Amino acid sequence: MPAPLTTTQQERGWTADVGRRRSMRVLLSVPVIVHGKTRDQRDFHEETRTLVVNAHGALLSVATPLAAGQRITIEHKLTQETLDCRIIYAGNPQGGKSQMGVEFVSPSPTFWRIDFPPDDWVAPEN
Repeated sequence: MPAPLTTTQQERGWTADVGRRRSMRVLLSVPVIVHGKTRDQRDFHEETRTLVVNAHGALLSVATPLAAGQRITIEHKLTQETLDCRIIYAGNPQGGKSQMGVEFVSPSPTFWRIDFPPDDWVAPEN
């Protein structure tokens, strides 16, 4: 049985997906630039926005043909911070774009600059 949402999570409208998720997802549109190589090894640079973010990555919509397992770099347009990522999900193209699930190579819960991140985004103190 899934763990119930905390009062804070319920008040903020967050939902938990206790299946495969390591951290809670937040619907957030952040302007990003995606850099890397296409499936045929050509350099690409595409401006897009996130659809959903979490402490370990994001869901994006991109026009460039990419495949699961590829490495890319995401640049946060507002902060110019970059992170290396791997594509963990590549959806079928619809309307000229595909949804891509990306995972940070190294977790970075502060990358999205959310002032009120879910409780499970906080890195444990060692």
